[in-house]
Amino acid sequence: KPCPLCDEAKEVLEPYKRRFILQEVDITLPENSAWCDKYRYDIPVFHLNGKFLMKHQVDIQKFEDQLTKLELQND
Repeated sequence: KPCPLCDEAKEVLEPYKRRFILQEVDITLPENSAWCDKYRYDIPVFHLNGKFLMKHQVDIQKFEDQLTKLELQND
């Protein structure tokens, strides 16, 4: 379904798309009910490398810091 908050977050993350893989999860699908139960009122939610990072909106400074940290660990 349309999600303006998710669309806005994707726009903010667009300049970084070459540095990470964005995996979208539709929490309205039955197979994602655990995510729906956990985050129903907190979308969008962001995990980076399998760990919770932020919710509601993109904190670009936090995102950049954590992404750079991961990149440095992988070099």
